[in-house]
Amino acid sequence: MTQYSISLPDPAKARGNDPDLSFRSQSAGGFAEELQDALRSTTLFERWRAKQPDPDAVELQWGATDPGATVTGEQKDLRINLTVSTKIDSDVFKQRMRLLAGNHWEMRDVQ
Repeated sequence: MTQYSISLPDPAKARGNDPDLSFRSQSAGGFAEELQDALRSTTLFERWRAKQPDPDAVELQWGATDPGATVTGEQKDLRINLTVSTKIDSDVFKQRMRLLAGNHWEMRDVQ
C-alpha cells in the first residue's frame, strides 16, 4: 500500500483539460470522494477510454482499480490537502490526477 500526500494549492483551478473527466467539487470532502471513486471504480477510466481514437487499443493497465483505496481531505488555509492510500501503480495514479486536476496539484510526499 502506498500513501500519497497531495496538495491542491488553488482548488478552483484543480480541473483537468476535459470538463467531463475533471473534478467538480469545491470542498475538501468532495475532492476526496471524487478521487476515491476514481481509484476504486472504473468509471473515470471508462469515460476517458471512450474518448480515445481507438478505445479498444487502450492498455487495460490504465483501468486498474483498488476497491480498498481511501482518500481523506482537509482544508488548510486556501489549499486542500488529500491523503491517499492505494495499491494502484504510481503511473496510473498520476494519470488519474492529471485527468481530474490537470497540472494544478502537487505531490508532497510518498510513503
